[in-house]
Amino acid sequence: MAVRTHWTVEHACSHSVDHDLSNRPADKKAARDADSESKDEWLATKRAEEQEAAVAWAKQFDMPQLEGPEKALGWGERSRHQLMTAAHTALVVEGTWDEADWAELEEKARSITRAGWWIDQRDADGTDLLELLDAASEADRGTENPFR
Repeated sequence: MAVRTHWTVEHACSHSVDHDLSNRPADKKAARDADSESKDEWLATKRAEEQEAAVAWAKQFDMPQLEGPEKALGWGERSRHQLMTAAHTALVVEGTWDEADWAELEEKARSITRAGWWIDQRDADGTDLLELLDAASEADRGTENPFR
């Protein structure tokens, strides 16, 4: 059985590039496979640590359970935790907000229980969180939202 040496990479911009790895030593190919396995293990460990921190944080700050497909819940929890932490750092620790301002934002954040909303905002800047929360739709707010 021959080892594949030509790979075609399809780029998002729709062009493709053929890569010839025939001149790459076999031990480099094996090392790359080993690197992939260790990277996968590292990533799984990192995700588990992030999930544990997100769950502990949600419990500590009385954040509600998120709603959505099972596969989105953990990602949503991690995204919410990371965005809320970034916002607290930017607005309170490094910014001019006091704890009363932050408590108001936290209350608004508690009303957003759709995991997908938090996932969609995962790359947002912490300083934009209040505006994002204000712009959230009713569909993003939980079924037990007292403000309905």
